[in-house]
Amino acid sequence: MEAPQILQVHPDDNVAIALPEQGLPAGTKLPNGVVLQQHVPEAHKVALGAIASGSPIKRYGQIIGYASTDLAAGAWVHEGNVSLPNMPDLASVPLATATPPRLPRLEGYTFQGFRNPDGSVGTKNILAISTTVQCVAATVNYAVRRIRQDLLPRFPNVDDVIAITHNFGCGVAIGARGADIPIRTLRNLTLNPNLGGAPMVVSLGCEKLQPAEMLPSSTLPILQQAPYVVRLQDEEHMCFDDMVNAILTMAEKRLETLNARRRTTCPASDLVVGMQCGGSDALSGVTANPAVGVASDLLVRAGATVMFSEVTEVRDAIALLTAKAADAHVARRLVEEMRWYDEYLDRGGIDRSANPSPGNKKGGLSNIVEKALGSAAKAGSSAIAGVVGPGERATR
Repeated sequence: MEAPQILQVHPDDNVAIALPEQGLPAGTKLPNGVVLQQHVPEAHKVALGAIASGSPIKRYGQIIGYASTDLAAGAWVHEGNVSLPNMPDLASVPLATATPPRLPRLEGYTFQGFRNPDGSVGTKNILAISTTVQCVAATVNYAVRRIRQDLLPRFPNVDDVIAITHNFGCGVAIGARGADIPIRTLRNLTLNPNLGGAPMVVSLGCEKLQPAEMLPSSTLPILQQAPYVVRLQDEEHMCFDDMVNAILTMAEKRLETLNARRRTTCPASDLVVGMQCGGSDALSGVTANPAVGVASDLLVRAGATVMFSEVTEVRDAIALLTAKAADAHVARRLVEEMRWYDEYLDRGGIDRSANPSPGNKKGGLSNIVEKALGSAAKAGSSAIAGVVGPGERATR
């Protein structure tokens, strides 16, 4: 009989992953002679030997949990029989103790992008309508559908139109602690390089978060110019149609400007790439995530910026990232963000076991530790060069 397909990631691992799509049936003999005690679904773990209750379970050469009961060789190892270990102590994680050497520079790589007045470069040419308050969201979403249907076909060089809506801005305490985070986030979403550097803004008029608060004139001078701001409560807007038509009129003028833009050859160093979760399973950490890590390294070698942005995903693997920080300051900033997450969980009276999701678990991930170790592979082998706070823009 042909040897079944299993994957042991690290020589120290005492579990392996079932690879066949249909899983591995009970009675299957593994290459090491162990016989499966029960059916093991695809991407789920099987014990390579007996694991006593309380003993560590290792994957990626790391402890992902402890056996909550005695596990026989060939047993299915899953969420129900793996207890969650304690999180790494943030006070004792390594600080830039294994900073990787700078990888050789890649020269001469370019892409066709849209250069913006502030020097940033977009990979797309999109009309954005930003909003200051949740009250205008329905009207703006309707207007976007009209723009996409009635106006966009006339402007072939514009890729799309989007609405930046949110649940903020009405009676909020603008000066309260932490209020700067959603405001900064909205500001920098509005200034995304793919949006041409001059998006439109729709305001209600009576909200706390006024356009000039969200986008100060020093940041976006067009706020002082018509036709880039529409206030739905202005006297000339007597009905819903007036409001929508004002947005469409503003959009048409902006589309004319965007449509005149052309792609130019830009160095790869102008790229800023963000990574996010793609729907993890137990194979992500040995397939897609390492591949993304390799791509990340190539981009960094070409001078580009890559943002690895999963605070809640990597808390349990943080020691791997702090060790490879560019310097101790960057490592401490990583610790600060993880400490914020710990405090967030404490305030909510919950723990990190809420992650992984049910779909992650169906795909073989037993707990957040296993997920974190696989997720960290997306960071590649380059040093962590900096830490960007919530809603901030990367500067290097």
